Amino acid sequence: MERIEKMAVLDSEVQAELVDSVLDERNIPHLMRSYHDSAYDGIFQTHAGWGQIEAPAAFRDEILAVIEDVKRQAASDTQPQ
Repeated sequence: MERIEKMAVLDSEVQAELVDSVLDERNIPHLMRSYHDSAYDGIFQTHAGWGQIEAPAAFRDEILAVIEDVKRQAASDTQPQ
């Protein structure tokens, strides 16, 4: 069994959902772990990011490429026309 490692910290829930969707489509094993803690009403997410993605190390490059594509797309969507 391959060891699961932290791949990246995700900035927002929207980013996490988009990355999760793309990875599911590509059948890439992964786990999304939110930093939200109801006892602290999510205060850690404002400082540490939404959460992290964990996966087997063999998928690191592909996962990081997906995250960069999602970030690039989000940046182009917010650019004025």
